[in-house]
Amino acid sequence: MKHDRNLHIHSPRTGHGRPKRVMSVQQALEWAFRVEHAQLELPEPPDPERSQGFGFGLEYILMQRAALGCKIDGGQYKMGTYTHEDAEVIAATVAGMPDNLGGKRMAIRVAELARAGLTPDWMPGAVPRCVPVEMKRNRHGDHATTVVVGTERVLSRGKWRTVEVRACPVMFRPDARQIEGARRAYGEWWQALGWVREGLQAGSLLHELEVTKVMPRERPWVR
Repeated sequence: MKHDRNLHIHSPRTGHGRPKRVMSVQQALEWAFRVEHAQLELPEPPDPERSQGFGFGLEYILMQRAALGCKIDGGQYKMGTYTHEDAEVIAATVAGMPDNLGGKRMAIRVAELARAGLTPDWMPGAVPRCVPVEMKRNRHGDHATTVVVGTERVLSRGKWRTVEVRACPVMFRPDARQIEGARRAYGEWWQALGWVREGLQAGSLLHELEVTKVMPRERPWVR
C-alpha cells in the first residue's frame, strides 16, 4: 500500500515562530523511530483503573519538562545521540499502549514497523490455491509427490495383476486462516495507530509537529 510520507508545511507556528511540520500519525511514528532513533521504554504494568488512558509515559515527559522549565531546541540538525523532544513524546505515547489494544506487544510492533518504514503485510491479492503438498525434482523436471492410497486388480496381457493406486496430496496455500490472520493483525495495528494519533492530538505535547487525522486505509483489501 502506497501513501504519501512527505512532510507538508502548515500555518500553525512553533514557540520560535517557525511553521510546524504537519504529519500523519504514520509519518510521525516513522520520523520518531527511524529518523530520530527514539527508544521505546516500556513501563511497568499499569494500574487496571488507568489501563484505558494514554499511558503514563506521557506523565513522565510532562514531569521532565516541568523540571527543566524550558524546551530543548533541535531535531532539524541532529547532533550526537540527542533525540528530538517531540520524538520522545511519540515514543512515550506508544509505550503506554493499553492492554485492550495489545499492550507491550503492540507497542513493540508499532515501533518496529515504524523503524523499518513498513506497513503490516495484509497479503494483498492473496487467494487460496490448490497446490501439491510436496514437490520432487529429477532429470525430467519437477513433479508432485504421490502416495499409495490403495490397490486394484487389473487384467494385463492375459494375467491379473495387483497395481498400486496413487494420489497426489494437495493443500490450499495460503489458506483462508492465514489470510484472515494477516488482515486481522493489520486491523489491530490500524486501531493502535488511531489510539496513538488521538493521544498525540489530545495531549497537546508536541511543540514542532502537528499530527493530522490522516490514517492508512482501514481495510485496504476492500475496493
